Amino acid sequence: RRPNYLIVDKNTAVNEIEETFKDFCSRNDIAIILITQHIAEQIRFVVDAHTASIPAILEIPSKDAPYDPNKDSIMNRARGLFNPDDFH
Repeated sequence: RRPNYLIVDKNTAVNEIEETFKDFCSRNDIAIILITQHIAEQIRFVVDAHTASIPAILEIPSKDAPYDPNKDSIMNRARGLFNPDDFH
């Protein structure tokens, strides 16, 4: 059985993060990927290239860096789906 997580620290290579993310995206036993926004920024081009609905990618805040909704690719896609005027 393969692990369904990767613990990232200051010594984790970006290449390892990227390859693990791609592996998680290709597995049929993973439906949601939780990734801190700070780490997602390191592999932003890969995160943004993921367009499938499963696995869902959720960018979460870390204790070391504040969450910025403007950098969250899912939030940016959601903004494009709705017109703010429709909610008034």
